[in-house]
This record gives sequence, C-alpha cells and structure tokens, in this order.
Amino acid sequence: MIISTPYKVGETVSIKLTSGEEMVAHLENETATEVLVRKPLMLIAGQNGAAFAPFMFTVDAETKIPIKLANVICIVKTDTDAASAYLQSTTSIQTVS
Repeated sequence: MIISTPYKVGETVSIKLTSGEEMVAHLENETATEVLVRKPLMLIAGQNGAAFAPFMFTVDAETKIPIKLANVICIVKTDTDAASAYLQSTTSIQTVS
C-alpha cells in the first residue's frame, strides 16, 4: 500500500473536484471551509496524452482563487513528475531529473 505524504501550504497539490475535474495548483492557504490556490491548471486529455489547461481563462494567472471544500473530493500532494511539469508550465523554471 502506498501512503502519500501529507501536503503543506506552499506546495503543489492535486485537487479532485466533485464535478470530476482534476486541478493542479499552488496551495496558498487552507481553512475549515475552503482552500485558496494560485495558478490553478486543469488536467485535460491532449493529443499526446494528458496536458494542462487554465482552470479559468478570464482571470489573471496570479489570481488567488478560493475553492469551497464542499466542492472538493480530495487534496493530495502532487506526484514529483507532475509537479515538475506544472512548475515548467507556470514559470520559466526548467527542472532537471
């Protein structure tokens, strides 16, 4: 059985929403009723497999977005490879494996 490491504020997390969508984002804060994320990207099916797309197209990428926990199924620390891909998509930082 694989036990995932608990996530922390400041890390890249994967969030499964009750709508079925999967989001990868930078966790800014968490309260008893909501999580606050920055630079949220949705996981979508692309031509060559999974790809990232903006969670919301009409807001600035740096906007901090509150998400009600009532709309969340689970939050987990993002896998290392996916977190690296997310980092490359949201910054000019290139990670080395």
